[in-house]
Amino acid sequence: MTEITRVPLQPIAKGSLTKLWLGVIVVVLIAAGVAWAATPKGVSIDTLTAGSGPTPTAEDVVFVEYVGKLADGKEFDRSQPLPPVAKGIFPEGTPMTLGEGETIPGFREGLMKMQKGGHYVLHIPADKAYGATPPPGAPIPPNADLTFDIKVSEIMARADFERRIQAIQQMMQMQMQGQGGAAPGAGGPQ
Repeated sequence: MTEITRVPLQPIAKGSLTKLWLGVIVVVLIAAGVAWAATPKGVSIDTLTAGSGPTPTAEDVVFVEYVGKLADGKEFDRSQPLPPVAKGIFPEGTPMTLGEGETIPGFREGLMKMQKGGHYVLHIPADKAYGATPPPGAPIPPNADLTFDIKVSEIMARADFERRIQAIQQMMQMQMQGQGGAAPGAGGPQ
C-alpha cells in the first residue's frame, strides 16, 4: 500500500494578495508606456482659426503663407510673396502642389487636412520631414522635428492653376514682342 505524506500548507501572509495585484498592475502600466513610446508619432495640427469648404486633394494647388521653425523656435523657411506679374491672377500666398513626392510627406499630409481661410500650426516629426538626410546646405539638422505656422488663402484645381500660368506666359511673350524682342523659340537659334 502507498503511504501519503501530508504537507501542511502555510496560510498566505496578510497583504500578500494585494502586493501581487499591485505588481501585476505596475507591469501592465510599464508595458503600455513602452508600447506608447515605441509607436511612431504622426503629423499633428492645431487649428488657430477654422477654415471653410472642402479639404484639398492631390490634384489641387494650395496657396499658403507659412513660417517654418525648428523645435527650438529657430526659423528656417518662410513663404515669399508672389512676383508682381502674378498679382491679380493668383491669390496671395505661395502655391504648393500636393502630388506625391512634390513636398515632404508630413507637409503634404497636413495640407490635405486644412481648409481655405484657416490658420493652423502643423507639427511634423522628423521621420515625416527630412529624417536623417536634410537637403545639403539647409539649416535643418538631421532628425529634426519641424513646426509650420500656416494660413491657407486659396485651394485651386491644378488645371486652373496651369491655365493661369499659361496666361502669364502669353502676356510676357506679348510684352517682349511689343518691345521689339523675339519671343523665346520664335524663329531664333535653337
